[in-house]
Amino acid sequence: MKKLYIERLGLRGEGVALDGDARVFVPYALPGETVIAEVEGDHARLVDIVEPSPDRIAPFCPHYAHCGGCAVQALAPAAYAEWKRGLVVTALRNAGLSCEVAPLVDAHGAGRRRVTFHARMERGHARVGFMAARSHEIVEIESCPLLVPELAGALPAARAIAQILAARGKPLDLSFTATLDGMDVDLRGAGPLEEHETSALIKAAEAHDLARLSNHGGLVALRRSPVVQIGPARVSIPPGCFLQATEAGEEAIAARVLAAAKGGKRIADLFCGVGAFALRLAQNARVSAFDSAAEAVEAMFASARNSEGLKPLDGAARDLFERPLSVQELAPFDVVVFDPPRAGAQAQAREIAKSAVKTVVAVSCGAQSFARDAAILLNGGYSLSLVTPIDQFRHAPHVEIVAVFSRRDGQKRLKRALLG
Repeated sequence: MKKLYIERLGLRGEGVALDGDARVFVPYALPGETVIAEVEGDHARLVDIVEPSPDRIAPFCPHYAHCGGCAVQALAPAAYAEWKRGLVVTALRNAGLSCEVAPLVDAHGAGRRRVTFHARMERGHARVGFMAARSHEIVEIESCPLLVPELAGALPAARAIAQILAARGKPLDLSFTATLDGMDVDLRGAGPLEEHETSALIKAAEAHDLARLSNHGGLVALRRSPVVQIGPARVSIPPGCFLQATEAGEEAIAARVLAAAKGGKRIADLFCGVGAFALRLAQNARVSAFDSAAEAVEAMFASARNSEGLKPLDGAARDLFERPLSVQELAPFDVVVFDPPRAGAQAQAREIAKSAVKTVVAVSCGAQSFARDAAILLNGGYSLSLVTPIDQFRHAPHVEIVAVFSRRDGQKRLKRALLG
């Protein structure tokens, strides 16, 4: 046991202390606290709080500090918001960038509309819940207060599904999405199903009123086609597709994307998914949209064909990591929006940095990869006035970012781009 003083919160929301000259990470400890902890290497287990932080509040979830879903739930709102904003400030500073970071925007709304539960099998019994912090140990939970009410039945359904497959002994991931037509579930880890398992899963889908149940994206049971509303369009989403974590988060991000793109006549939406931005942007401009997920892109196009009042929306399924849009391909666009996975869009950012695109709107869920990609754009001659952090991952060490880049030397660069 050691007594440690917590200096700050780290990137994962863990308290950071010095043990001699070594840094030690203490989950669930807060800055300014003196704690007793069991130290093993550079990590520790919080045993007792000797001197609590004045910003410590009571957590609202009984599973907090056991389930690994929430990293920071006992920090007062003002201090929490400053910590979350600080994740972006620190990432930019570490990349050598200096720019204004706006106050954190709360976009939790009604709660998370997506959740993945994990199942592990022990002697024919399925244990279902979340993983403990820095562990593969399953913490079984009764409910999660961060989820939208439409996912209230997700845990009972997950247990029933996992129990049907418990005899296999395989670890499972069960991803639930709340849609307008009910819960959409995609099962991962089971492998090909036996006939009796499929039959039992179909019955479970009926018993728990699931809209759809899929196994690795393959249809098991379809009772209603899962649909989400995206701006003016209703989109029938493919199994396991990406959506922003909260509806409020999507709205907050999209509002800033649309404001930045206002006046644009030709817009490229890169890493478009099912069209969270493209379908909204197409109300006012011609949009070309690209993403590696072919089913998501097709769902977006199908929705656009069935929606009134949209301008032309084209594009294709394309791996932008391997084949980013080139300088020449970017030449027709006056606005580019890109929203890559957490790894960022390094290859695509390099092409944009050489282009003549007047306005670039970067959306990111990874502060470090965003800072790297921002540095590429700034080194290419773009300017950056404001970065906005958006919190749709409440109590988790993740933050969404929206930033707008612009350049004034567009005509010269456009000529060079067209000449190759």
